[in-house]
Amino acid sequence: MATTKYAHRSIRKISLAHFDSRIDEITKQLVAAAETDGFFVLVDHGISSEEIEAQFDNAARFFALPDETKARVPFSRRNVGWEKQSQVRPSTGVPDQKESYQMQYGAAMGGMWLPEETLSGFREQSLQFMHKVQAVSERLMVCFARGLGFPDRYFVEYHDVTKPNIQTVLRLLHYFALDPAQPVPQDYYRAGAHADWDFLTLLFQRPGQSGLEICPGREVFTAFGLGDVWTKVEPASGEIVCNIGDLLMSWSDDRFKSTFHRVKTPSDPAVDYFGPRYSMAYFNQPNTDCRIQGPLKKYPLVTGSEFTEAAMRRNYSALEAKKAEGRMGGAATATA
Repeated sequence: MATTKYAHRSIRKISLAHFDSRIDEITKQLVAAAETDGFFVLVDHGISSEEIEAQFDNAARFFALPDETKARVPFSRRNVGWEKQSQVRPSTGVPDQKESYQMQYGAAMGGMWLPEETLSGFREQSLQFMHKVQAVSERLMVCFARGLGFPDRYFVEYHDVTKPNIQTVLRLLHYFALDPAQPVPQDYYRAGAHADWDFLTLLFQRPGQSGLEICPGREVFTAFGLGDVWTKVEPASGEIVCNIGDLLMSWSDDRFKSTFHRVKTPSDPAVDYFGPRYSMAYFNQPNTDCRIQGPLKKYPLVTGSEFTEAAMRRNYSALEAKKAEGRMGGAATATA
């Protein structure tokens, strides 16, 4: 197995304090981060550490339920519900070793909430938290709109979570604990390398539960190739780690960078975290009928639903290519 190469990169920390009076300064900082690593960290964003931790506790209550109970809200084509060890990345060709539960607003969620008697207060608390994160997201959207020369509320209106055709979701994630005294299986991945295909991701991590790593260098949003030099992004209390998604990379005519990232599988008990890992990812995805095209019109105009469908097709094609590569590799070994 090849040794992972690491490099130090300074991940920008951006304060949203006094947002209205500092919006020009904040916009410059966000644009600079988007044009380079595509990752940045938010502080002074208005969501307290206590509120974040309370939602982590809420998530832990859900994941502590028996699998047969969680299976009553299975992952569906509406991009909501619970899955376990079913997400396969083209970079690995095998399932991530985690479980997750995705939630949307309003009618888009359908009947995919567990009943109150099964998980008291979970729905109300989760929706309250989602609205707080949406408010932070909308501030960032105003800045990115300014950076690209669009009207201030251009992106906000296309990510209106009160509309019935929303796609934005909050994803609760639970990565399984490993025994540091036992060898880690060769094909065990917490989350294989990937780029998000949304507009913007806001990620919450629990302090002490490390594993997130980034690998910048992507030039066009349609490319699956990535380099091999990684940088660790350590979690800290109250911080929100943000990354540009493929959608914003396309919408900016590839000016803003959607960066590959992963959750590293622990291998060294001296430095890696082997315990259960919890995170929460808020994926800002546009309404299905919004019209997407960058200011330079580098790519054809598409709707929100068309962009998502195309991203899924690219992901499927890359996965099929990975499987074919594996078959070819196996055949070559057998006949060598």
